Amino acid sequence: MEQTRASVTLANGVSMPLLGLGTYRVRDEPDLERCIRAALDAGYRMFDTAAVYRNEEAIGRVLARLLAEPAFSHLTRKDLFITTKLAPRDQGYEACLAACEASLRRLGLDYVDLYLIHWPGTQRLKAEDPRNAENRAGSWRALEDLWHRGGARAIGVSNYTVQHLQALLDHCTVRPAVLQTEMHPLWPEPELRAFCQREHIHLEAYSSLGEGALVSGALSLPTLHQLAAACQRTPAQLLLRWAIQHGATVIPKSTQPERIRENAQSLCFSLTAEQMAALDKLAEASQLPLRRFCWDPSRIV
Repeated sequence: MEQTRASVTLANGVSMPLLGLGTYRVRDEPDLERCIRAALDAGYRMFDTAAVYRNEEAIGRVLARLLAEPAFSHLTRKDLFITTKLAPRDQGYEACLAACEASLRRLGLDYVDLYLIHWPGTQRLKAEDPRNAENRAGSWRALEDLWHRGGARAIGVSNYTVQHLQALLDHCTVRPAVLQTEMHPLWPEPELRAFCQREHIHLEAYSSLGEGALVSGALSLPTLHQLAAACQRTPAQLLLRWAIQHGATVIPKSTQPERIRENAQSLCFSLTAEQMAALDKLAEASQLPLRRFCWDPSRIV
């Protein structure tokens, strides 16, 4: 369990766990309670949600109930790391401030540990509309205000490209602490990783399993399965470990307690340089094109 609590120190000094539980598409409260209970039992302390997931209120209730149970009496709010995100419909300074307050109310919290702008665009605007850039600049000013008053211990962005990040760094007064982005061996993001490393922005990987396609058998990935067998680990554990050894935090989603415990074991072993290199070249070895499984922000101006 101590391994599960491995962490990284963000550029602003905040400690962030290397492993968290994603909750995308999990809205049913009994499901949330089952998976959050299993995660806490397995040593997870980080939980990732977003306004667009429509589960903030349920997560807030579940965490409050669980922390009141004798089994978790050793935990307090300060032991948890809660992330939520701004919905694309709420881009812009005033709308973002109101959305931040609404998320805190729904979660039943005085502060979140990390608040992210979920997407570089604004809902209902075309990708090439210059108001996208204006709105996200306004949203960042709102996040800076949120951070200054203690409503978030760290602030960052999600699904930003290098160009979006550079534009943000050119005008911000509080630098982003985290970038959350899709990352796995079929979408390894070397340029983005290098940029974030230079700028001291911590990378958080989502969709580490390619929306499940990398472990379900939907794609032919013999190298991955051979390496997993050689390591006596599961393909999912290898994919999570690959991201961790590339310096990223991971937030795999599951509602199955067994999988939640299994994913936690990604912190309990290391891959060799040769194994990492083999996973880096997974697309080439499998004769598959590099590809995203989620959203493509590259067209958003």
